[in-house]
Amino acid sequence: MHWYTKSFKELTANELYAVLQLRNEVFVVEQNCLYQDADNYDQEAFHVMGWNDALLAAYCRLLPPGIKYKEWAIGRVIISPKVRKTGLGRELTKRAIDVVRERQGQNIRISAQAYLERFYKDYGFQLVHGPYDEV
Repeated sequence: MHWYTKSFKELTANELYAVLQLRNEVFVVEQNCLYQDADNYDQEAFHVMGWNDALLAAYCRLLPPGIKYKEWAIGRVIISPKVRKTGLGRELTKRAIDVVRERQGQNIRISAQAYLERFYKDYGFQLVHGPYDEV
């Protein structure tokens, strides 16, 4: 597994395509969640990517403070269906938190599906409000 963190401008066309393809495969098709994935936050984000050869196996997007929230935000957290149940979600989450800390971030917000609440509590995240619909 090779890990990279890149700004939007640093992404190659092939990397960006792989990111968008994976996000659509899982968030839109698999989870049947009709929403606008291209939300104009990617351009300001850092993109954490875990590559297993040519496969984008793990990905998340980090938004610096002031872009969407007053604190750093971890979002679009995704593991490819081809490599789930391997512990990669834990490695991705730890790496995302480490990237934020390297950039002097203290407070981090994460929006996640309700079934992942316990997973993120292991990293010190606390529920601040109940379930909501993604819009």
